[in-house]
Amino acid sequence: MDLATQPVTDKNRDAYYWRLLATAASFTLFGLGGVCLRLVVFPLLSCLPGDAQKHRLRARQTVSRCFWFFVRFMARTGVLTYDIQGAEKLGRPGQMIIANHPSLIDVVFLIGLVRHANCVVKQSLWENPFTRDPLRRTEYISNDGSMDMLDAAADALKSGQTLIIFPEGTRTRPGHAPAFHRGAAAIALRGAKILTPVIIKVNPTTLTKAEPWYRIPKRRVHFSFRVGADIDPQAFAALGPAPQASRKLNDYLHHYFIKELAEDERSTP
Repeated sequence: MDLATQPVTDKNRDAYYWRLLATAASFTLFGLGGVCLRLVVFPLLSCLPGDAQKHRLRARQTVSRCFWFFVRFMARTGVLTYDIQGAEKLGRPGQMIIANHPSLIDVVFLIGLVRHANCVVKQSLWENPFTRDPLRRTEYISNDGSMDMLDAAADALKSGQTLIIFPEGTRTRPGHAPAFHRGAAAIALRGAKILTPVIIKVNPTTLTKAEPWYRIPKRRVHFSFRVGADIDPQAFAALGPAPQASRKLNDYLHHYFIKELAEDERSTP
């Protein structure tokens, strides 16, 4: 997998209108890709031999490859640059990957990096005609806030799947620290063998909850992904009853991300 990126330089401030056009082309490609997956690719994949687990794995690998192609398309056309540190630590059995959520396409990067990953996704995406069928085929988990969701996520981890989850549940508000919900910690305590944080930084901010796709920044965006050290959830499970352990783990993760993001900010020239 090609993780190379272009350096961020002053010349990236140029070509505003080209980047706007390339951004429009990127999102058009994303929409057309969803239609193509639904109408052509997945029907063909369903004709291949194999059990339900094999079909699910093929669907996830297909979505992952499409997402990585989308990332590379945006990079090649000059919409963004990126760097990724520690990608080799992602994708282990029973691993729960947690990340902050500064941008709309964070999940595209992470699913693109981990070919076979499961993911907890927003309920609204199950109602989107471009994403509904891929989500059904991949058997990603809907974040509907129910106990069934927690059980499904924990069971996926227990079965050896890698699970990606954004504890904030929605994109971070610009200028605010991430606020984590306790559901991710509860899932980790119930099913994860290992918990791996991914710190995501986007400079300048783009595709936040308050920004439409066409409101691009004046200079090219740089995405930075840094995989942190593993965390053993069982170390927190021993701290008390499940609700108390979940609260302590969630507090730890919250402060961990605030500290790491602040350090990244100080180290940025």
